[in-house]
Amino acid sequence: MNDLTKIPNSDQIVRLPKALLHDHLDGGLRPQTIIDIAREIGYDLLPTTDADELATWFRESCDSGSLVRYLETFSHTIAVMQRRQDVVRVARECVVDLARDGVVYAEVRGAPELFTEREMSLSDVVEATLEGYQIGVAQAKAEGNDIRIGSILCGMRQNKRSQEVAELVVKYRDAGVVGFDIAGPEDGFPPSDQKETFDYLRRENAHFTIHAGEAYGLPSIWEAIQLCGAERLGHGVRIMDDIDLSGPTPKLGRLSSYIRDRRVPLELCPTSNLQTGAARSIREHPIGNLGKLRFRITVNTDNRLMSQTSMSNEIAQLVEAFNWSFQDVQRVTINALKSAFIPFEERLAIIEEVVKPGFAKIAAE
Repeated sequence: MNDLTKIPNSDQIVRLPKALLHDHLDGGLRPQTIIDIAREIGYDLLPTTDADELATWFRESCDSGSLVRYLETFSHTIAVMQRRQDVVRVARECVVDLARDGVVYAEVRGAPELFTEREMSLSDVVEATLEGYQIGVAQAKAEGNDIRIGSILCGMRQNKRSQEVAELVVKYRDAGVVGFDIAGPEDGFPPSDQKETFDYLRRENAHFTIHAGEAYGLPSIWEAIQLCGAERLGHGVRIMDDIDLSGPTPKLGRLSSYIRDRRVPLELCPTSNLQTGAARSIREHPIGNLGKLRFRITVNTDNRLMSQTSMSNEIAQLVEAFNWSFQDVQRVTINALKSAFIPFEERLAIIEEVVKPGFAKIAAE
């Protein structure tokens, strides 16, 4: 029997090399870091100053099933990321935490405009973030963990600064910024509102993904792909609305067929999708059927703090729910790397030199 057909256990899942495309910097802070910085800056609106209790509060607040309520929790994390040194710290800790969890490649996104309330400009935020990532990579290496990190810059859909942010993507793309995204509430703020910015990015040969099909349905996905030219879909879980599973053979609609045929990557975030009401349980999450139908699915954390999760936790839940083997986990890992916003030869090197050997070694135990 091929070793990759076995089911990995929890210890093996942690040690497997993993790739992450959809993780928000301001959604992954350590609870103690929030408390430390809040104390330094005199921010007294935290619901508790006990780290364990704060972690639980974030998770419970985000379990409401509402994307709007989910997004409200970010007021606390954004409040403690308004100084340069704090952005550097959060970015550094993000990289170290991901590397300790076995992540070997990650693209972490953030909206620079959210962190300019005190002293920083948009460029200051980008530079502080990149500095933190660089320090974090070095710290992870000192701990024996190699990780490659890329920064995705987000514009907020409800605001008017996406063009400024897109220009920063182009400015810093040789310094660690790998792409652009729009985030924030989907309903009422369609991707086409930002079409001029996406046209600009395409003229500049810059990569971008779009949050679409998370809290809103097929029209958001269609606009993101057909009007705006998104290379990947942030979430995209609502594509299931275009797939009929009622009969013996699944029937794909025109849009879902196009997404699958074109190999458009879906940045699926199972735990987060449960919290925002996209699915009722992991077993009912569309990722199971989408994987069987051979869409290009990837597994992601979205917001590690708000979901009290990690890449290992996300994968462990999917292994349990869908009986995924090493081969299944390797497939979604390679899917992520194939879809990464770094040059082809660099993606291939990680797949051939890190992922495949890593899976083979651990599966052979």
